[in-house]
Amino acid sequence: MSVQVENLEKSMAKLTIELSSEELDKAIDTAYKKSRNKISMPGFRRGKAPRAMIEKMYGSGIFYEDAANILIPDAYEDAAVESELEIVSQPEIDVIQIEKGSPFIFTATVAVKPEVTLGQYKGIEVEKKDADVTDEEVDEEIERVRESNSRMVTIDDRPSMEGDTVVIDFEGFIDGKSFSGGKEEGFSLVLGTNTFIDNFEEQLIGKNTGDHVEVNVTFPDKYQAEELQGKAAVFQVDINEIKLKELPPVDDEFAQDVSDFETLDEYKTDLKAKLLENKEAALKREKEEFIIGKIIESAKMDVPDQMVDMQTRQMTQEFAQRIQNQGLSVEQYMQFTGLTPQKLVDELKPQALRRIQSRLVLEAVVANENIEATDEELDKELENMAGIYRMDIDKLKESVSEEEKKQIKLDIAVQKAVDLVVDEAVEA
Repeated sequence: MSVQVENLEKSMAKLTIELSSEELDKAIDTAYKKSRNKISMPGFRRGKAPRAMIEKMYGSGIFYEDAANILIPDAYEDAAVESELEIVSQPEIDVIQIEKGSPFIFTATVAVKPEVTLGQYKGIEVEKKDADVTDEEVDEEIERVRESNSRMVTIDDRPSMEGDTVVIDFEGFIDGKSFSGGKEEGFSLVLGTNTFIDNFEEQLIGKNTGDHVEVNVTFPDKYQAEELQGKAAVFQVDINEIKLKELPPVDDEFAQDVSDFETLDEYKTDLKAKLLENKEAALKREKEEFIIGKIIESAKMDVPDQMVDMQTRQMTQEFAQRIQNQGLSVEQYMQFTGLTPQKLVDELKPQALRRIQSRLVLEAVVANENIEATDEELDKELENMAGIYRMDIDKLKESVSEEEKKQIKLDIAVQKAVDLVVDEAVEA
């Protein structure tokens, strides 16, 4: 195999990979053996027709596509290693030559890690901010704790009100016909949260348990399901249950239930300290983000679109996982919020670019300052990971490859770079 590397604009590169005619012929023969049972030839039992006869009848290129698919993955992987490029995207493959008796040639166009020219990263001026916690903020936190310790009480002596949770069965119809995603049973809906289409929840206020309600709505013009956009719909809704959220009283007993403290005053003091700690951490993150943003502004780098696309896909998967952890499918979430896959991508793309830029400039600071992670720091991080995943530390160390250890060390060095640029900043 031979590999030629051509550097392109905007941190792109093209690898031209050539394999011998013998390797191609071997792959064609493998493709023939895998496919021959699917090919019918007059005069031969299925799977018994010679390769030469099949090629004569169907054309010499009948097995080319399968042969290429056999050769390309391993050849590309070997070429990527041989090229010593820091590839940051999936390859775009283009077959240049595939013909019996000739070398097999294909190209792989890839994005590579951009070079970064740092500007100012020390002595960046940042506004000094001090954290403070008010009594009102403590009270707000207590209200959140009350919410999380509330209980649902079934109501059967009054109609539904805003803030109530109604358990409903519903089915939607457009022009008298039901539509996909418009039917649900035992669905819990908090009235007044605008979870559903505009005016849906309002029409369930003032109703009683056991009522059947005909709800009339119009889907938004920009609704995520194109076939429903702007359509008038009728939902047949049965109210099975009405529930009210009951909050516990704020007293010493409440403090004992939700904390390790005996009195409400002790609990409030502890809450205030924790809120202050959280605010200080948030201000620290805000300061770091501001400084990194300034470093990005003064740096020069050419981030390839493919790298941004790959990061966006990863962030989309992270978003989907968070939604699923909340007990919803992505489809349900999008149906309820009106978010579309394209809108999600459009929202995440700038964040993906910022994440890439942040990492690139910090790695450049690591290189510029010769920052390294020690073996002791690596061991400490592995111990933290073992605690998080509840694994034996020795088994974890055995399962972590040298490449993964190298990446962990780089992550530690990047955090050291963050600490450095923050320590070197000037507060004004």
